[in-house]
Amino acid sequence: MYRLPLHGIRVLDLTMAWAGPYATRLLADMGAEVIKIESIDNWDVLRALTGQPPDTERVWDKSPYFNQTNRNKYGCSLDLSKPRGRELFLCLAAQSDVVIENFRAEVMDNLNLGYDMLCGVNDRLIMVSMPGHGKTGPERDFVTYGTNVEQLAGLCHLTGYEGGPPHKTGISYGDPIAGISAAGAIALALWARRRTGRGQYIELAQRENLISLIGEVVVAFSLNHREPSRRGNRHSSMAPHGCYLCSGEDEWITIACENDAQFAALCSALDQPGLARDIRFADVVSRYRNQDELDEIVAAWTAGRTKEDAAESLQSAGLSAMPVLSVPEVFADQHLRYRGFFEPVSHPIAGGWEIDGPHWRMSESPAHIRLPAPTFSEHNRYVFGELLGLSDDEIGQLDADGITGSAPNRAVHD
Repeated sequence: MYRLPLHGIRVLDLTMAWAGPYATRLLADMGAEVIKIESIDNWDVLRALTGQPPDTERVWDKSPYFNQTNRNKYGCSLDLSKPRGRELFLCLAAQSDVVIENFRAEVMDNLNLGYDMLCGVNDRLIMVSMPGHGKTGPERDFVTYGTNVEQLAGLCHLTGYEGGPPHKTGISYGDPIAGISAAGAIALALWARRRTGRGQYIELAQRENLISLIGEVVVAFSLNHREPSRRGNRHSSMAPHGCYLCSGEDEWITIACENDAQFAALCSALDQPGLARDIRFADVVSRYRNQDELDEIVAAWTAGRTKEDAAESLQSAGLSAMPVLSVPEVFADQHLRYRGFFEPVSHPIAGGWEIDGPHWRMSESPAHIRLPAPTFSEHNRYVFGELLGLSDDEIGQLDADGITGSAPNRAVHD
């Protein structure tokens, strides 16, 4: 019987929203025992994004966003701001491998649960903090979400069409990128612990993490002090390069042409071989200077074809061209279906659906979705009873004292 790569690794997950939970989802997919810790007054904001009437029964357990991001995890409720809750958390930390949080910079220290305290109960523990702006500096206390990070990392200023305003990505791009980086950093720290026997503290400032993805424009500016311009779908050197409207409603194709040979093939596919000899388009530089005219010619051709037919024709000619798929089309895509990319999930409250499976496909330890996202406080008995050895009466007292609870205080996020 194979074991997943992170089998035996326990992660205490204090994260919320997308960046942190995405990191721990990746770890959980690879076999880590991730315990998501919420409290009745400090629960994951994603539970409030349900798209359902507020009087729906257990509506907090029916959020598609939450359930997509928190699969393969256990869940418990524990109030770290109360002495008994903090005491129990330290007991859990003593028998865990990783603690990860994405609170404001000062929160864990205010709870007296900073790295020095956690290391004191378990020097093999790896702690990850994901503050938006880092733990130091004049902006350390700013509250940050993926949308803020995009603006402050320079990404939005680069995104947009020539002569137009900046554009945000629309998906809070900084969040999943930070999540992937955090998961990778944890894997590295676990590897380092095998050599040293000790854990360590990892700080991942989400703003800095996103800036690293536009490194080429940062380096260019440091060299020539010229501000990069917005190009929309155009490329810095290729032409044609863009997204073109096809027949039908909101149907598009993307086309990229790298060199003279590919442009000649494109002209043949457009049934206009003479374009390759047109002085306006005779070489890479000329095509780049005359993109407007070239785009009009390409767009006139794509407008009379479906995106699938246009893509097949151009691909057959050796060009890079792909149809732009909508979400329903991605969901129905035969290639993804053949590969088993989507897996079924059955949730005790939210019902059944299909979801993208684990990212990595390992021949010796293939991963699958083992657990649906936890309902609120679903695994309290496991955490407090089996892991910490509390009696039923003691667990009941935690509930009576408000240290745990079976339902969130909806007044916090609703």
